[in-house]
Amino acid sequence: MTSPLRVAMLAPIAWRTPPRHYGPWEQVVSLLTEGLVRRGVDVTLFATADSLTSARLHAVCPTGYEEDRTLDAKVWEGLHISEVFERADEFDLIHNHFDFLPLTYSRLTDTPLVVTIHGFSSERILPVYRKYDQTAHYVAISDADRAPGLRYAATVHHGIDLSGFSFREEPGEYLLFFGRIHPDKGAHEAIQIARRTGHRLILAGVIQDEEYFRTQVEPHLDGDRVKYVGSADPARRDQLLGGALALLHPIAFDEPFGLSVVEAMACGTPVVAFERGSMREVIADGETGFLVHSVEEAVAAIGPQGSAGPLAALDRRACRRWVKQNFSVERMVDGYLEVYQGVLERAGRLALAT
Repeated sequence: MTSPLRVAMLAPIAWRTPPRHYGPWEQVVSLLTEGLVRRGVDVTLFATADSLTSARLHAVCPTGYEEDRTLDAKVWEGLHISEVFERADEFDLIHNHFDFLPLTYSRLTDTPLVVTIHGFSSERILPVYRKYDQTAHYVAISDADRAPGLRYAATVHHGIDLSGFSFREEPGEYLLFFGRIHPDKGAHEAIQIARRTGHRLILAGVIQDEEYFRTQVEPHLDGDRVKYVGSADPARRDQLLGGALALLHPIAFDEPFGLSVVEAMACGTPVVAFERGSMREVIADGETGFLVHSVEEAVAAIGPQGSAGPLAALDRRACRRWVKQNFSVERMVDGYLEVYQGVLERAGRLALAT
């Protein structure tokens, strides 16, 4: 009888896994971990001590350092990462979701290291990825986010648990911005789009740039036509996404993936997004939303309140179907199991039991 594959899953520790509110990397780690456990994989999740999982949980950091600001992030990151590499011989492979820092440990063990690159915060971190390009096995979360010159094992799109997102046949009446309040995400542009179409706008998400919020967002809030509701837990997220006419995603950077985009479509809500980064991979243009290049094009796609603009012609069932076909947890787990199989074969280790 073949022993189950032993995987060390290294999660970030900014937030709990899964997160209570914000924490996209932790959310993906949780979904992947639980999906692998259901497939019979022996997973040890290295995460915060308050994390929730059906896998084995190993923790040194009591809670997310973004949730307890008395914790020194660098101290606990160092302690956290060292734990998995000091136990590396116990596992068939290590799966790193902790950005670039764990790569610096990778030549200290023979255990293969799979690294999901959840985006590049800056070009300044690329030298680390380049140094360990022949050591680690990189996975991109979209083809658009592949850095030139790096060697990738695969692209595996994120998956979501569709049971957490309620499909709504009928569109709502408000537009929704759901994401970090930061210039990259385009909250100010979302306000402009809503104003010019005459629709109400709800903004939800953590404030990551206080100055931007104070100068570009807060002056427009009136509690009615433009309303900010803060961060949203899973139940509130489902309600907000499903009740919207459309999700606005007027990004000012090359989005590596965009979980909220997929989550909105899972509820049947189409997305109007600026065509940057992964958006062409995530949205079926003209079927599950519209890819635009300016505020003006977004306004034209939505149309004035009360009118039958292009947005009104979209089938909300097609949005849900698109996500089920392309961005389910099951498809993500399949993708990573295929990556693991290839990595183990190249390392001369036992292949996965099928």
